[in-house]
Amino acid sequence: MRVELRHGAATDVGRVREVNEDAFLAAPPVFAVADGMGGHDGGDVASAIVVEELARLAEEGYDPRRGAEAVAATLETCRRRIEEYGAGQRADGQPGFSAGTTAVVAMLVEDDDEPRWLLANLGDSRAYRFDGGRLEQVSTDHSVVQELVDAGAITPDAAARHPERHVITRALGTTGSSEADYFLLPLPDAERLVLCSDGVSGMIEDDELAGILAATADPREAADAVLAAALAAGGHDNATVVVVDVVGPASERPDDPGRRRPGTEREPGEPA
Repeated sequence: MRVELRHGAATDVGRVREVNEDAFLAAPPVFAVADGMGGHDGGDVASAIVVEELARLAEEGYDPRRGAEAVAATLETCRRRIEEYGAGQRADGQPGFSAGTTAVVAMLVEDDDEPRWLLANLGDSRAYRFDGGRLEQVSTDHSVVQELVDAGAITPDAAARHPERHVITRALGTTGSSEADYFLLPLPDAERLVLCSDGVSGMIEDDELAGILAATADPREAADAVLAAALAAGGHDNATVVVVDVVGPASERPDDPGRRRPGTEREPGEPA
């Protein structure tokens, strides 16, 4: 089975920061957002490493039946490269240098001979599914405030205003855990996927995000509209969003003119 995808992506430094430490990948069948930490030559390098390694995975291919293993191995390579980069910077006279990044990944895999989305996340960059007009966060934030919410110590509304809302508990290249969470979604349950950094999710409420997605059919226009809303809300952080639509089975005929719609990508059910 071949799967027809359409996607759009947008990123912006925001209205406060001077450097965009976010990075994204839209290389069907692999998509990702990474939100770097550590400032210029720290966070931006770390997030770029994630995108570079995942782009290599997309280009060289992977066994679609072993997708989680492929992602885990790629993230481990990212962690090692980021840590080696930081060690090199400290050895060159920057003793306090640190670099790290979140990562949220979506890629096509096979499970029970059916194509599915595999999602993986580290940190507080998020993966949402939008289906039937409903928005649902699939990933779980790895953050101090999420742990407080889970423990019943604060409410979700209070978490949005908590002074430690940006403190994350898992990332690549930091001293904390670098173990990702993984999720499998049947394609019919996720007609649209959204990956974003906290410069989006921290600026606009889920209801507003759902409204934008419902009102904007084209994924490129949807990504632009989501980014514009994050900037209009203050743009306090770098903001990045990737929107991916599952259109349906792709035509098997390469000369079918219907397969050449602008902005449309077609991917095999066996990502290779």
